[in-house]
Amino acid sequence: MPPSAAQDDYDSPWKEAVEHAFPEFMEFYFPEASRQIDWASGHRFLDKELQQIVRDAALGRRHVDKLVSVTTHSGEEDWLCVHIEVQGSMDPGFARRMFVYNYRIFDTYDRPVASLAVLADADPAWRPDRFGYERLGCRHSLQFPVVKLVDHAADETALLRNPNPFALVSAAHLYARRTRRSPAARFDAKRRLVRLLYERNWTRQRILNFFSVLDWMMRLPRELEQGLWQDIESIEGERKVKYVTSVERLAIERGLRKGMEQGLEIGIEKGIEQGRAQGTASVLLRLLNRRFGPLSPDITRRLSQSTPEQLEIWAERVLDARAIDEVFAETAEFSTLRAPLQRIVASLFEPID
Repeated sequence: MPPSAAQDDYDSPWKEAVEHAFPEFMEFYFPEASRQIDWASGHRFLDKELQQIVRDAALGRRHVDKLVSVTTHSGEEDWLCVHIEVQGSMDPGFARRMFVYNYRIFDTYDRPVASLAVLADADPAWRPDRFGYERLGCRHSLQFPVVKLVDHAADETALLRNPNPFALVSAAHLYARRTRRSPAARFDAKRRLVRLLYERNWTRQRILNFFSVLDWMMRLPRELEQGLWQDIESIEGERKVKYVTSVERLAIERGLRKGMEQGLEIGIEKGIEQGRAQGTASVLLRLLNRRFGPLSPDITRRLSQSTPEQLEIWAERVLDARAIDEVFAETAEFSTLRAPLQRIVASLFEPID
């Protein structure tokens, strides 16, 4: 079955990529603005400030929005509002939303802000870059820089040769859209990008970070995913490195973290214990499905009816189980395991050498 549009959840990997390497993001998509920034002075993501804006304004559906504080070479602190529109068709309200973000930040914090937009849709003609109005001689408008990912499709070779990590991210996004109905073509494209990732000679952590982004953008059916892991093992054998175990743990870490967040949200309304159990069960369901394929109704029901302690035991076993029966096995060894979920997550967050 071809990967569906619903499977291609681009927002989260884009957010992760921007947070991993914001200077490279600016250099690749907005080079003129990047040259005005003193990157040696550092930068700060202003998540709380942006959350305040979102709460106070009716902005519609959230996309990948980041508010970042940077210092220019003139010594001034500037705020950048980076908005990534990840969708497959034109949004008539996009330019207005950019306008609202900009004036709400200025109104709330009395700070000028530069608004930037990356459009990841497939329509080369749609390029909204301004919004404004005029009434009785009064003019109010915003014009903002816009880049289109589809523009890079014309020179794929240059995109793949570019050492900037966002060249690979852009390629992954374009390939994901192009191969939406062809799992085999997506497998070939993903394998090519993963090999390029290993050839970049980046640090281990950067390779893991951007592997996570590529993996999330270009999801594959289980049988092809298994083939990809075999290829990765071959690549690592050639290069005499060992990242696969770390990459698998990264995926589990991401899932467990998301499950805990969901559990806490549910816990606010229904009780922390119940929320923790539901969040853990939800992420275990996804991890088991990812590692072992479609699950039986009996296993799904078992997860939904289990206690937090049982779920914690099974969560620990997922790390090393070779078959799904090992996760649920009732052995003397496993029956004594009652480690809290915090210990599992702590082990996943240990620094990678």
